[in-house]
Amino acid sequence: MSNEHIEITQGSKTNFLYSFSLLPKEKFEAINTVYAFCRQTDDIVDNELESTEVKFRNIRQWRVEFEKALNGTSEYALLNQVNKIIKKFSIPIEPFFELIKGMEADLQVSRYKDFATLYQYCFRAAATVGLMCIEIFGYKTESAKEYAVNLGIALQLTNILRDIKFDALNGRIYLPEEDMKRFGYTEDDLLNFRYNDSFIELMKFECKRARVYFEKANESFARENRKQLFPARIMEKTYFNILEKIEKMNYNVFIKKAKVSKLKKLYYTFGVFVKYKLAAVTV
Repeated sequence: MSNEHIEITQGSKTNFLYSFSLLPKEKFEAINTVYAFCRQTDDIVDNELESTEVKFRNIRQWRVEFEKALNGTSEYALLNQVNKIIKKFSIPIEPFFELIKGMEADLQVSRYKDFATLYQYCFRAAATVGLMCIEIFGYKTESAKEYAVNLGIALQLTNILRDIKFDALNGRIYLPEEDMKRFGYTEDDLLNFRYNDSFIELMKFECKRARVYFEKANESFARENRKQLFPARIMEKTYFNILEKIEKMNYNVFIKKAKVSKLKKLYYTFGVFVKYKLAAVTV
């Protein structure tokens, strides 16, 4: 793997790097290659300098190049490297195509009628990444796939709640329309960042939903997989802490972005590593 791939991951300033940092070299390099693919796919859609038409063309071309890469003939070295990782770790290709579909849909959809449609987006945008990663991490029971999906949904819902203001500034509202109507909070309210009782009740409801998926992830986490899946548990703890911060802010995500400190991330990283990987103790 080239240093370019690692730089993409580090440069993205996400929470993922902490959870990957203690993996063996071979798996660390593989996970960074896959994550670089995910980051690049997302960046095509988020490029503020390009028109929607150009983004559509670029994401479709990216899919074509990925298809070529499955035969090792893409013009992009990253995609050809992803193909090698797919073969080495026997990763199903469906999640890669689903991720691309999700990013393409992000160019077409900026509002979600109900949770069913939002769930599909969350699955494509996040659960797919989990399904890719667990094949590299390794696992002993098939419940790892259910864990990856539930955790991916939980992480994406937390992202959505954390980034409400940022997304609104870019014309996107991920909160389901049916939920907003239920609590009497309008699109105009959100686009103007109105923090009121309706918003608080709406956010309570959404945070409870995110908690449900964290709980589902915990329920589907098998003790037999604890040594292999410790990076996912680090992510779980980090994002659950973000969710708790949103709640402690009384849901006012308009005034500041809920973040986890570097010190806390390091605490989660080494704490989970010791308990799961070294001591093999279930927490």
